[in-house]
Amino acid sequence: MKKRSSFIIIGILLLLTGFALYTYKYKNRNSTIDGEARNFKYQDTAAITKIFIADKEGDRSTLVRTKNAWVVNNKYPCRPDAILNLMEAIKHMEVKMPVSKHAKEGILKVMAATALKVEIYAGEKKVKQFYIGHETTDSEGSYALLSDPSSGENYKDPFVVFIPGFQGFLIPRFIAKEGEWRDRVVMNFTPPQMKQIKLLNNEQPDSSFTIELLSTTDFKLKDAHGKEIPFDINKMKQYLAYFQNVSYEAVFTGKAKKLEDSLAALKPFVSLSVSSNNFRTSDYKFFYKQPTSLIPEEGVVYKHDPDRLYMRFDADKEWALIQFYVFGKLLVNPGYFAPASVKK
Repeated sequence: MKKRSSFIIIGILLLLTGFALYTYKYKNRNSTIDGEARNFKYQDTAAITKIFIADKEGDRSTLVRTKNAWVVNNKYPCRPDAILNLMEAIKHMEVKMPVSKHAKEGILKVMAATALKVEIYAGEKKVKQFYIGHETTDSEGSYALLSDPSSGENYKDPFVVFIPGFQGFLIPRFIAKEGEWRDRVVMNFTPPQMKQIKLLNNEQPDSSFTIELLSTTDFKLKDAHGKEIPFDINKMKQYLAYFQNVSYEAVFTGKAKKLEDSLAALKPFVSLSVSSNNFRTSDYKFFYKQPTSLIPEEGVVYKHDPDRLYMRFDADKEWALIQFYVFGKLLVNPGYFAPASVKK
């Protein structure tokens, strides 16, 4: 009888032990999965070689790290500020809170229609995959859903993510539209790179001029008729410095066909060409923009927009809206360079 009781006790102990082990493994597995589902950030941003971002409208941006810069879709250098903002999000984004059970279904439905898909690669290996969605009602975070990068399978629970110390939502940092990644710098020349600058003023031909750069300190200035004219060396150096890091405001190529066609039928009021030492010439053509308002300002009725212009560049393939404040200092006349004793 005692022997039988001992077997029963041992059997019960074995069952309890097995149940305890099962419970421990189950809870540990769930804890691991829950931890993985929360781990959005990837801190080793220096190891990232490629980032893919896609939206529900069909826009796709593949960012690739090259020796000199990040490039979008194998076409254009990326804006450095946009890359820095993206990397900050990838490195620091954390879970602020889980989505409540009663809100989960609705949030997932909205994300299915609007969220951006993000894939992050280190070398050839995909190290992160997640969906970044709309902002929370307080605009202090964004909804996000993580995926297993190996299988691509989504985890079941979305979370609210944020960047500690940053107030705002995250989705603007993840850009799917190619054009929004493009570096807006359209001119970036220094004297060692330039061989000649030629400005042709079609409205006032006598205001045209040519600058020949014989070296970084030796220049020639010629008027519209090719005659060499004197200049102030400091003014010349300042003018040449204006060709560094010059940016447009926005490219509208392919977005305003009617405007492009109407401008293409016009002669630019000024054309500017920069010849480099690598035998390449970059041409820029400038067109007036109609004023946005016909209301006189301080008694002045503007014939053209005083703040913005249109520019055609990249072998006439691209159109951009530019600010006169940025480009106006390049569109001068020979009098700008005149020495004080000669200037009229």
